Amino acid sequence: MVIAQYFVEFIFYSFLGWIWESIYCSINEKKWADRGFLFGPICPIYGSCVVATSALFSFFDFLSSPDFPIWGIFIICYIGSAVAEYTTSWVLEKRFHARWWDYSRLPFNINGRICVPVSIAFGLAGVAIVRFLIPAIQGIHAVVPGIVYEILAIIFAAIFGADFALTEASLSALLKDVEKMHQEFNEKAQQRYDLYVKDYVERMSLNQKRIILGISKFTPRVGVPNLEEFHLKRSRLHNALKERIRELRK
Repeated sequence: MVIAQYFVEFIFYSFLGWIWESIYCSINEKKWADRGFLFGPICPIYGSCVVATSALFSFFDFLSSPDFPIWGIFIICYIGSAVAEYTTSWVLEKRFHARWWDYSRLPFNINGRICVPVSIAFGLAGVAIVRFLIPAIQGIHAVVPGIVYEILAIIFAAIFGADFALTEASLSALLKDVEKMHQEFNEKAQQRYDLYVKDYVERMSLNQKRIILGISKFTPRVGVPNLEEFHLKRSRLHNALKERIRELRK
């Protein structure tokens, strides 16, 4: 039952993370931004971090004590969020050769994967989560029967697994097509560039369009002779695809 509880918590916190990411990015971009790696409305990195924090503070009694200092909670959440964000960024880039966020323009960043200002924000959010959200959720556990969590866990696991498989297949196909497009555009006449972009976007699935809008930038699969030229051309293609998708949405 404990595993079922943690998994239901994981889905719930992932959903809250998706809401936060989508609202924050929508405000910054001044248009609706459906954030998240998966097709469904969840951001697993948030769910994983909060569940790990909940387990850590439950295992060590002194951490959940009212006497444990706020700054101690902040440091734990600051370091934990930085490790989780850097690891997730690295894994996604190695697997899909794309980045969903890039902090290169922000101060005190490490390889554009993490930066001090964002980690501070996560550390502060972690304090609020540890002090208020996690205790509230634990209070709900006390009144909800264990069988409810087991049933919800089975349902959520089935949906999450299907979502992950769908996203994996869709993203893998998308990246292959983008690579092919990149090669074709290098060979085609400049005046036909926009025509190929429009034609390809119209053939994209709904999920592939969402993924394109969520990716911050693409990275090379293997060593390229001119990295700066690669980023310039791939960025131009990526921006053209995004612009066409936004035009179709309007």
